[in-house]
Amino acid sequence: MFLPAPMLRLLVILAAALGALTVAPCAVAQSDDAAKPERYICPNATGTRAIDCFLNAVEHLYTMCRQVKSIEIIEFGYEKSDEGVNGAKSEYCVDKHKVSMTRPYQAALREATGARTVVDRLRGLYEVWLNSLHELKWKPGESDAGYKERIAVPYAVFSEQANAVRVALDDAAAKVKVASPGAAKSKTSAATRTASGTPKSAN
Repeated sequence: MFLPAPMLRLLVILAAALGALTVAPCAVAQSDDAAKPERYICPNATGTRAIDCFLNAVEHLYTMCRQVKSIEIIEFGYEKSDEGVNGAKSEYCVDKHKVSMTRPYQAALREATGARTVVDRLRGLYEVWLNSLHELKWKPGESDAGYKERIAVPYAVFSEQANAVRVALDDAAAKVKVASPGAAKSKTSAATRTASGTPKSAN
């Protein structure tokens, strides 16, 4: 069966229009995805550095999995919250965010290259975070109040270790500034010219 030329042209135009509608949302989605990781992983970072993102991600991703585990406990009760597939969602959350954390953690380590103390602090915080995620499970015999108190403890540890990272960063930056020969040499040269009355060269 052959379609008239005008109808064929109409079908081609409709197909092109549908294609454009399909491609446009995809392009927008890709653009959003490019910026999404930072908004999703470290939405409350206090600065623009990779280390700032990592420090916020530690608390934020822990909170997300803590909330998932709390929902399982509400749904199944403490004793059965890990029976069979009852704990599948929280286990998935932990596995997922171990992967999510890879990028900000590695970026933070790269940013701290050359500052051994900062690198060690970051690694220590990462290990505490991993352990805290696995400790979200209820322990047999644990009371409701005891469980809630235990899983709230990591926040204080995260905060303390994050502050230690920032202090180590400041110390490292101060050492670099003191060790920089360029600034000291420039000041010495300027002082010498001033004392001798030699005018600065105009460039």
